[in-house]
Amino acid sequence: MFQNRNTFLFTFLLLLLVVSLLLNISFGQVAIPLKEVFKSLLGSNASKETWEYIIINFRLPKAITAILVGIGLSISGLLMQTLFRNPLAGPYVLGLSSGSSLGVAFVILGAGVLPNFLSEMLLSSFGIIIASCLGSLFVLLLVLLVSNKLRDTMSVLIVGLMFSSFAGAIVSVLTYFSTAEQLQKFTFWSLGSIGNLSWNNIIFLSNAVLIVLILSLFSIKSLDALLLGENYARSLGLNIKKSRLIIIFATSILAGSITAFAGPIAFVGLAVPHLAKLLFQTSNHKILFFGTILIGAIIMLFCDMVSQMPGMDFTLPINAITSIVGAPVVIWLLLSKKRMI
Repeated sequence: MFQNRNTFLFTFLLLLLVVSLLLNISFGQVAIPLKEVFKSLLGSNASKETWEYIIINFRLPKAITAILVGIGLSISGLLMQTLFRNPLAGPYVLGLSSGSSLGVAFVILGAGVLPNFLSEMLLSSFGIIIASCLGSLFVLLLVLLVSNKLRDTMSVLIVGLMFSSFAGAIVSVLTYFSTAEQLQKFTFWSLGSIGNLSWNNIIFLSNAVLIVLILSLFSIKSLDALLLGENYARSLGLNIKKSRLIIIFATSILAGSITAFAGPIAFVGLAVPHLAKLLFQTSNHKILFFGTILIGAIIMLFCDMVSQMPGMDFTLPINAITSIVGAPVVIWLLLSKKRMI
């Protein structure tokens, strides 16, 4: 009975993912009929050349980015919530987002003191991505160094929060001495965007997500063991320090690369693992892993659709939409006082 229920849920989610993908490509400032979307995706040219151009060069890359971001952040959240046994842990709990923000802040807010040619190079999209990656990598190295010294996993969580606060404080100092134009550019980056990636960027991001998903698959037994506490996991012969380093490294790669290419996107990684647990009613990570992947992709496609509904002459920030979807879930968790581990 339980197996049949899971099979039905996975089939339903797969169908919903396909429908969400098609609707996401169809919706936008220029509405494209679903029939034309089908023709274009199957290799035939759409009836209008402009529709074909929009689908291949704008809508399809953005939809693929939404799927990758949804999968990456959701799996990161699942890993962190299991590792720290904390239902409110998310992919950015280790301070990686703050590290990325710090790197971008140094580039955007500090570019004014540099020569013009160097400033223009750093303020390009490539320069901002590199700065975000370096900031995230710096925090990752610090967290890995500290986690190797500490035996208590909760201490690693506290250290991550301290790194986040420290990086946030430096960003605040930089913003205080910045111009209005610099602040506007930094604010736009912090709102998140999944529509500016080239195919080369998407290939890089998809490779990062694929590698970490494979790494996470090999950690499923460790995750199940950690659910009952570190002492129980040790009694099963699990190397806690090694497993913790692998999980932190996997989360860092996902959160860091996604933040670099799409900006800091809130709530998806925090809310989706809980939605998967509510839907499948299990703590088995073999089921939760694939359920979280599907739900995360669907949620991000839905949020992107809301941000670019037909008839609107503008696109809402993706971060605002994900917060609107995710915040009620987090509030419900606090009010229900249920331990969703």
